[in-house]
Amino acid sequence: MATKKQSKKEGAAAKIKIQYYRSTIAFPSKQKEIVRSLGLTKLNQVVERPDTASMRGAVAKVPHLLRIIE
Repeated sequence: MATKKQSKKEGAAAKIKIQYYRSTIAFPSKQKEIVRSLGLTKLNQVVERPDTASMRGAVAKVPHLLRIIE
């Protein structure tokens, strides 16, 4: 069975900080939907989300618009 990634904080769920640093103007609507689905609405906004494969995958779809701050 697959093992889970160990977090830095023992016992607490791992979190990642995602920053929205580039506008979605002139990008496909699908990419705009991805940014909005992560809860990002304003430029330079930072949100904290669980560090899961699905969250990292969503950020990987639009690396030119989002950053992971660690």
